Amino acid sequence: MILRCNFEELLALTAGGRSLLEGEAEAHSSVLAPAESRARVEALLPRLVGDLSVPSLAEARGVCKAVDAIVDHLRAEMETVVVATHAADEMAVAAYFDFAHALSVSHRFHEMLTEMEALVELVTGERADAETARTFRFPD
Repeated sequence: MILRCNFEELLALTAGGRSLLEGEAEAHSSVLAPAESRARVEALLPRLVGDLSVPSLAEARGVCKAVDAIVDHLRAEMETVVVATHAADEMAVAAYFDFAHALSVSHRFHEMLTEMEALVELVTGERADAETARTFRFPD
């Protein structure tokens, strides 16, 4: 399956992912992602060059966790900038739009994930287990 992303969304996710990883390296980030989320974000960043093709439910769940980690980080960054400056400050507005673009992708991704889970259940007659999540393929 393919998740369509526009240019602004890809930029926001990329900037948020890099900020999350750099913030952890500098140990001043207000939201520290678990090691698993960090690895997922690192794996996602090179893929943020266009629409996201996700061939399996297991991969979709992993990408969804990475996007959610980025959204959490961008939310924390936005709140920090708003409190430190002003809600109408240029940096606060930019932080809001980065967060909003990433949140929009996250929302669509969760909807797609629900559809994928429903398709697996419809075709197999059972909820997806770990094996089915890895092996059941979704065409683009």
